[in-house]
Amino acid sequence: MRSNAVTRTLVSAAAVVAMAAGSLTGASTVFAASQPAARPATSHQGISVLAVNNLGLTTTQAKHWQCHLRKEGFDPGATDGQLGTDSWKAAQRYFNWRGEYYDGPLTVDGVVGPDTIKSLQMYLNYEFYHLRVDGVAGPETKAAFADFNSTNRCA
Repeated sequence: MRSNAVTRTLVSAAAVVAMAAGSLTGASTVFAASQPAARPATSHQGISVLAVNNLGLTTTQAKHWQCHLRKEGFDPGATDGQLGTDSWKAAQRYFNWRGEYYDGPLTVDGVVGPDTIKSLQMYLNYEFYHLRVDGVAGPETKAAFADFNSTNRCA
């Protein structure tokens, strides 16, 4: 963005100099400079990745997690097996309520960042898994999360 402002300033200054010299020919070539093509702020693909993050869970396992959150009193929205922002906001509120956070209470924003993963790892460790609390949703964390949700938590 800053280079666009600098470019516009230079184009304007060159046009003023050219007009002051009495030559519109010089000004017309300066005004012919093309504007850079506008780029979207985000891609559609990036949005869909952020919208649902099942961390490797199947739809059934994700439904079990959503059901577990609802049973504990934290509304994840629809129990549809898609862990979107409502499900993760419910999980973040649940982790905060339980005190399962690493560097202070989680921001309830539905984003599955390193702090949310650390909280999930701490929660799973409380449930008898032995994960390194590092904020990385690696194979061990995903496997423990899947195992935890392999049984129906609504029953």
